[in-house]
Amino acid sequence: MSSGLVFFLKGAVLGFSIAAPVGPIGVLCIRRTLEGGLMRGFLSGMGAATADGLYGSLAAFGMTALSSLLLHNQFILRLFGGVFLLFLGFSAFKSVPSGPAGGEEERGYLLDYVSVFFLTVANPMTILSFGAVFAGLGIGAVNGNVLLAGTMVLGVVSGSALWWLALSGSVSLLRDRFDPGRLKWVNRFSGCIIGCFGILSVVSLWV
Repeated sequence: MSSGLVFFLKGAVLGFSIAAPVGPIGVLCIRRTLEGGLMRGFLSGMGAATADGLYGSLAAFGMTALSSLLLHNQFILRLFGGVFLLFLGFSAFKSVPSGPAGGEEERGYLLDYVSVFFLTVANPMTILSFGAVFAGLGIGAVNGNVLLAGTMVLGVVSGSALWWLALSGSVSLLRDRFDPGRLKWVNRFSGCIIGCFGILSVVSLWV
């Protein structure tokens, strides 16, 4: 097996593993899939996958200056992320669902993608996780090898995208079972969960 394929597979496993734990992004993806369809949920997840690829690139290509800048400003970034989660939680709680028959709105796709991208980027501690896991998997060997580094980052994005496709795809199969009445309770429940994550994120800055 070629070294490029090995690093791609390592990156894919890493991307899948980082994306898989269901946190606020997962809850948001599930809610958007139930309310807006597969594309809305998947594009929301791809925002997170892109952010994972960005942090993977910083670790793989050894961009220490930018990494240090993000870590140095992590308080502001994490505060922004926590407040943004509170906003998303409140918006979800108050949202009035149109139901599965409401259709998907293409104008909202970009907003779904961008909102999750910035929400994920707002946690710069992720780069430390990538750095530690890269070392454990022996991915640090790509330092100085642009091709291998790029292949590994592509694997990270692909693995993360695979998880979001699997999650949004499986949830979309249940979408027809949720009428506007049930979606209203889904919005309230997911809004509370996302809001709690936001509160924890803000409180953790001072604890």
